Amino acid sequence: MKEIKGSVTSPKGFSATGFAAGVKKSGYDLALLASEVPAVAAACFTTNVVKAASVLRNQAVLAAGGKISGVAVNSGNANACTGEAGKQANADMAAALAKELGVAPEQVLTASTGVIGSPFPIETVAKGIAAAFPSMGTAEENGHLAARAIMTTDTYPKEIAVELTLGGKTVTIGGMAKGSGMIHPNMATMLGFITTDCAISKQLLQKALSADVKETYNMVSVDGDTSTNDTVLVLANGLAENPVIETENEDYQAFCEALHHVNLFLAKNLVKDGEGATKFMEVNVTGAATKAEAKQMAKSVVCSNLFKAAVFGEDANWGRVLCAMGYSGVSFDPEQVDIVFESAKGSILLMDCGTPIVFDEEKAAEILSEKEILIRIILREGNETASAWGCDLSYNYVKINGDYRS
Repeated sequence: MKEIKGSVTSPKGFSATGFAAGVKKSGYDLALLASEVPAVAAACFTTNVVKAASVLRNQAVLAAGGKISGVAVNSGNANACTGEAGKQANADMAAALAKELGVAPEQVLTASTGVIGSPFPIETVAKGIAAAFPSMGTAEENGHLAARAIMTTDTYPKEIAVELTLGGKTVTIGGMAKGSGMIHPNMATMLGFITTDCAISKQLLQKALSADVKETYNMVSVDGDTSTNDTVLVLANGLAENPVIETENEDYQAFCEALHHVNLFLAKNLVKDGEGATKFMEVNVTGAATKAEAKQMAKSVVCSNLFKAAVFGEDANWGRVLCAMGYSGVSFDPEQVDIVFESAKGSILLMDCGTPIVFDEEKAAEILSEKEILIRIILREGNETASAWGCDLSYNYVKINGDYRS
């Protein structure tokens, strides 16, 4: 497997575009994605009980088992908590793209992101779809336009493409995502769209995605809020003409590894571009009794607002790490814990077998002055490990979310 320059239009048969439809005050706010042949689809959605109209409809469409030809995505309005009018508007959004593609509405999925509770401007969106459709194309720039159009408070588009060889054929996977805020384990105000020309069964595509989401998107946190709109969607159209993956063979494992690479890149970039973020942090737990406990503890620390604030202030407050470990629900011996902070500026041991270390505060501050910080937690309970990823909590986060609707 190797990374290549590209996006969702890199796999064979996928076209896309981005367009300024007028949902937002300015900028691109409508993305269209299509496959020249119907694709098998897999998806994971928000765990929030309150779900956007797009999530509810997508779940029903995918449960019916049909193939998918296109996806329409808008930013600037979440179409969540908008009642029956919102559900009808979402159906009309799918129908508008289906009309342009010449397919049934059930072959089109939708996604929305933005302000919750505002009436959905379906007339604006439908007109935008008709106007944008002629600009769809398979060029790299078309993928870039789509990635820009799904952004809300993001400061840059998140895109990646990889190639691998399966059964003697070159298979490509492309991806784009948006996030920034309302991001918390169990997915977040994040939308992710992955395309591949791999030939794979719907069942195994779903299995691969569901398993990997637990190791990638569900291990990131920006602010502790889980959105109403979270969607990660994979479309596989089979145009690479590799032998169809129908069993968990070597090709399946190779595909899963490539999919993981794409998802992990997108997940990490969601938190690197978190609202107001100035630092990216990885929390790595080793020596846990079980994998589940390692993940639970890593997520507890990366989600601690007090610790996130300390990282923003470049304060080596290891007590907040230990505190978050303690309320994580994981049983461990605090007197057998090591805590280490690392960055490109070096490494510093703050706790050794439960004993606090008298450390150089200036060195610690220098380590925390870097943009990327690693927090290593060493337990002595077993052999399992896990990592979670997050960002600091800055003044700008409050400013951005204090007037988000305006």
